[in-house]
Amino acid sequence: MNPTEPPPSSTAEAPDSPPGRPTKGALGIVWLVVFIDLLGFGIVLPVMPRQAEPYLAHLELAPAARGAVIGVLFSVFSLMQFVFSPVWGRISDRIGRRPVLLISLFGSVVFYALYGAAVTFDAADAQLALGLMLLARVGAGVAGASVGTAAAVIADCTPPDKRAKGMALIGIAFGAGFTLGPLIAFFGLALFDQKPWGVGALASGLSLVALLIALGVFKETRNPANKTGKDFFSVARTVEVLKMPAVGALVLIYFLAIFAFANFEATLALLTQSAFGMSNEDNFLVFATVGAVLTVAGGAYRPMAKKQAEFKLLRFGVGAMVLGLSGIGLVAYLASTSGGAGGLKAGFYAAVSIAVIGFAFVNPSVSALVSKNADPARQGEVQGVNQAFASLGRILGPFLGSVLFQAESSRTLPYLAAVLTLLLVAVLVPKIKK
Repeated sequence: MNPTEPPPSSTAEAPDSPPGRPTKGALGIVWLVVFIDLLGFGIVLPVMPRQAEPYLAHLELAPAARGAVIGVLFSVFSLMQFVFSPVWGRISDRIGRRPVLLISLFGSVVFYALYGAAVTFDAADAQLALGLMLLARVGAGVAGASVGTAAAVIADCTPPDKRAKGMALIGIAFGAGFTLGPLIAFFGLALFDQKPWGVGALASGLSLVALLIALGVFKETRNPANKTGKDFFSVARTVEVLKMPAVGALVLIYFLAIFAFANFEATLALLTQSAFGMSNEDNFLVFATVGAVLTVAGGAYRPMAKKQAEFKLLRFGVGAMVLGLSGIGLVAYLASTSGGAGGLKAGFYAAVSIAVIGFAFVNPSVSALVSKNADPARQGEVQGVNQAFASLGRILGPFLGSVLFQAESSRTLPYLAAVLTLLLVAVLVPKIKK
C-alpha cells in the first residue's frame, strides 16, 4: 500500500484473523457452499414452472393468476435472502462462520428434499402441493442467504491486497453453478427416469455432500476477539451499516448493478424466442453460455486483481455492462424492425458476453471494497447487508424487466432501463474513490 495514501480504511483493512488461521481449506469450502447453493437453484429453476402447472390447471386459475403464483414461487427465494442475509451475517459475527454455513447447508438438504416430495402429490392435492412448494422455496431462500457469511469468511482469510482475488471465487462459483445446474438437471432427470422428485433429490443430495465435506474440513475463521451484540433482527443496525463511510454508496452501486443485470436475465429467454425463434434446447445452450462466460471471466479477474485496484476494475465492469446491454437492446430493435434475425446472432452472443464479463468484474470489486471499508468485527453483518440489497435487486429487476418487455413491440425497454440505471452507477462510482 502506498504510504502516501490516506488512512481512513486502515482499521477496517486490518486482518480479521490472527496468523495461522486456516485459509485454503476455508476458501475451498466457501466456494463449495456458494457453488452448491447456485447448483441447487439452477437444478430446480428450469423445471419449477412446468412442475407447478398441473396443480395450477387443476385449480382452474385464470392465466394471470397462474402467472402470479409462479412469480411468487420464483421471487420468494430472493425475498428471503433479502430479509435473512443481514441476520445470518450478524449471527456469524456473534457465534462464528462455521455454524452458520453448516446450518445453511443442512437447510438446503431439508428444503430441497421437501421440494422433491411436494411435486409427487396428485393434482387433486393441488393446494397441499403448491403450499409445500412455497414452503420449500421459502426455506431454501433462508438457507441460501449465507452468501454474505461466505464473503465474510473470505475477508477473514485474506489480507486487503488479496481481498478482491478472494471475492472473485464467489463469482466463479455463481457462474459454475449457473452453468452446471441445468446440465445436471437434464441428465439427472434421465437418471431418475424423468420422475418429478428427481430434481429435488439431486439438489438435496448435492447439498448433503457439501455438508459432510464442510463438517470434516471447514475450521472456524472468525477472530473470537471480534464479537458483536445479539440484536440479529435490527433495522437500526442495517441503517448504521449504510451510514458507514463509502459502504452505503457501495451497497447502492451493487443494488443498481444487480437490478440492471436482472432486467437482462429475466428477459433473455423471451428475447431469444422473439428475436431468433429459439427452442427450449437452444435456450438451454444460451444460458449455459452465460454461465460459462461468467466462470471464465471470474477466473480472469483473479490475476488482474493483483495488478489493478478494485476501483479501476469496477469502473471497467460498469463500462462493459453498459456496452453489452446497449448491444443487446440494439439487437432486439433490429430483430423487431427487420422482420427476421438475419445475421444478428453473432452480435447477440458478443453483446451478451460483454455484458456478462462486465458483471463478473463488478461483483467481486464491490464485495472487496465493502469488506475493506467494514469494521472487522462486523464483516458478516456488512456483507450480509450488501447481499440483502443484491437480493432486492433480483426481486425488482426481473419484475420491471418482464413488464417492460411486453410493453412495446421492439422489446428494447428492459435494456434501455438497464443502461440508464448503469449510467447512474457510473456517476456514483467516482464518489467511492479514496
